[in-house]
Amino acid sequence: MIKLFKIKDQKREDAANSSGRAPVKKQSAGELRLHKDISELNLPKSTVISFPNGKDDLMNFEISIRPDEGYYQGGTFVFTFQVSPSYPHEPPKVKCKTKVYHPNIDLEGNVCLNILREDWKPVLNINTVVYGLILLFMVL
Repeated sequence: MIKLFKIKDQKREDAANSSGRAPVKKQSAGELRLHKDISELNLPKSTVISFPNGKDDLMNFEISIRPDEGYYQGGTFVFTFQVSPSYPHEPPKVKCKTKVYHPNIDLEGNVCLNILREDWKPVLNINTVVYGLILLFMVL
């Protein structure tokens, strides 16, 4: 039965390729979820998202945070996000590109945020991570 589906899919691909159209790349479940998360982002004015590899590569992007208050006010801190295809079952890998003296960011830019490690759950999203990063720079 499975072989029949594979044969049927192969015939569809062959027909699409012979008609001159480029083959359509299927998105993984992680890519679909990430697309949804990014489209629903609710970022404050002090936070900007950018895609250095173009809008086609949603799995790698950057977030720039400019804190409005606290010790880090006036600084711009750039974080890179690398999202695996198994997202949301695995947290995104987040690194700080900006050299900063902060108790939750080491010299290599690794971010110590509990929701990026042991407290990650698939119900969390990119918006939650961004707000967690913003909170790192606020004085509590």
